[in-house]
Amino acid sequence: METVDIAIVGAGIAGLTCAQQLQQAGYRVAVLEKSRGVGGRLATRRLPHDRADHGTCYLSPKGELFRELIAHLLERDVVQVWTDTAYTLSSDRTLQASPDRVPRYVAPDGMSAIAKYLATGLDIRFSQRVIGLELISDQTWNLTIENTQPAAAPSTLKASAVLVAIPAPQAVTLLEPLEKNVVSSELIQPLRSVEFDPCIAVMAGYPEDCLQQWQATYGEVKEIAVQHPDLGWIGLDSSKRRNSSQPIFVVQSTAAFANQFLDAADLSPVGQKLLQSAAEHLLPWLATPEWIQVHRWRYSFAVRPLSDRYWSAATLAPLVCAGDWCGGMRVESALLSGLEAAEYLNQQMGDRPQSNHGSRYSQQCSD
Repeated sequence: METVDIAIVGAGIAGLTCAQQLQQAGYRVAVLEKSRGVGGRLATRRLPHDRADHGTCYLSPKGELFRELIAHLLERDVVQVWTDTAYTLSSDRTLQASPDRVPRYVAPDGMSAIAKYLATGLDIRFSQRVIGLELISDQTWNLTIENTQPAAAPSTLKASAVLVAIPAPQAVTLLEPLEKNVVSSELIQPLRSVEFDPCIAVMAGYPEDCLQQWQATYGEVKEIAVQHPDLGWIGLDSSKRRNSSQPIFVVQSTAAFANQFLDAADLSPVGQKLLQSAAEHLLPWLATPEWIQVHRWRYSFAVRPLSDRYWSAATLAPLVCAGDWCGGMRVESALLSGLEAAEYLNQQMGDRPQSNHGSRYSQQCSD
């Protein structure tokens, strides 16, 4: 059976950040990701002749560490400023610009390019869903892994420590078999208290002349927060690209709207309903795209996050949870959670030297 020092479940920003810190400190780290790509909600949909960001649509750093990462990504041409003006469409259909100018950063190659950059040099194993976690007699973890594509018999992996970097409800499902015998119910309860809002994201492509009509009506407006029971946000996604084949808009729903369709088998009518609302409040042709794709996020936004930057099971073999739902609710929270989880795991496993925060990105993600 293969053995690693640390197994990380989930290749979102928290998992990737933690993996980079620990790998640089000399640990053997394996990242297990159930999907075929990295980034979590830093998600980009590949289209026949283009791409669209259907998860996190831009980054707006607040703290020093995240600003340092953005500066590094700017130097490497991974991100650029998309816009510095936020607009709100009120319930009476009045469009207002925010008086505060705050840069919003995007990746021209898609927001997932940021995660791909942070994943440089890591051992990431795609289509690997962790379906079981067991603490064995020598105080190491045994992970049971389902290969999701192509389907294959479950495999196993041993690790001295485990980081679970997936949404809290999914983490609870993985940890529940450990309850009472390994981890107390009192320790797991804070994970159960984390709550998420869902979201429906619609990607839609339009004829070229629609871009001229948009600009004639709204000028250089690229994104709008909408005060509406169904609509949450709309953005001209194609304006992020260096070269785009056609105007592409992304529309995100409110949580109230998404909650109505959490179990809908066919999301196309749901997406069309959102576009119809957008057409009624903005421009009529938004209801008649050339094509449409719809994505459902069950765990889009942590409305009741954990108060701490990470969660620990307090077991002899370290077991930790991290994510954007730890100490916040943004991509920035995921970064900080991953950093602090890495520091904790390193302390528990030998306290090897790590780099200072300020130099981390250039050392770990160099070409």
